[in-house]
Amino acid sequence: MIVNEQLRSVAQAQARKTLEEINGVVAVVIATADGFDIASAVTCDIDPVRVAALASSISAIGSVVSQEARLGKNRSVTINTDAGFAFLSAVNRADLELVVNVIANEHAILGQVAWHCGECVKALEAA
Repeated sequence: MIVNEQLRSVAQAQARKTLEEINGVVAVVIATADGFDIASAVTCDIDPVRVAALASSISAIGSVVSQEARLGKNRSVTINTDAGFAFLSAVNRADLELVVNVIANEHAILGQVAWHCGECVKALEAA
């Protein structure tokens, strides 16, 4: 799968912006729906390639659940843990699908992450 340089550039800028603007975010990985990392920004020992692969599977499960439950198209999946959360947002483009993965610690606010992810999704869909 070929990802054009303009999209990669927008994705990298969005990953950096999300990481820098939200307290508690420790990693942002933007990946293709089939699990390949196209952009990332991390502040800790997290492997973006691994996150991309795992998030692809999690996003696919979210899509199947939303289809089976007749809830419409999947937009996001949240995984809450005792030390933070992962928030995954689907990006639906005409040429390919992407997943925005935000990994946050306990200091992050879920609503802020969701809003920023929505803005990131809009930018990626328009790129």
